[in-house]
Amino acid sequence: MATTQTLQMRFVTQAGSRVTISLDNPKDTLTEAEVTAAMDQIIAANVFTASGGDLVGKDSAQIIDRTVNVIYEA
Repeated sequence: MATTQTLQMRFVTQAGSRVTISLDNPKDTLTEAEVTAAMDQIIAANVFTASGGDLVGKDSAQIIDRTVNVIYEA
C-alpha cells in the first residue's frame, strides 16, 4: 500500500477559467496562511500563463491524500 499527498492550488485566469497547479509531498505543517501567501506570490510573479490568460486570482486550495492498494502486479 502506497500513500501520497498532493497540494492542489486552483487559480482564476483573466478569462474566468480555472487552472490547477499541483505539488507532490507538501509539508505536513502547511497552514492556510502559508498556502494563500504562496498563491499570492505566484499570481504577483506572473510566471504562469494558461489558455485563459494570466493567473489573476485564487479559487481554492486543498491537500489530496491518495492510497493505492495493489491487488495484482506481474
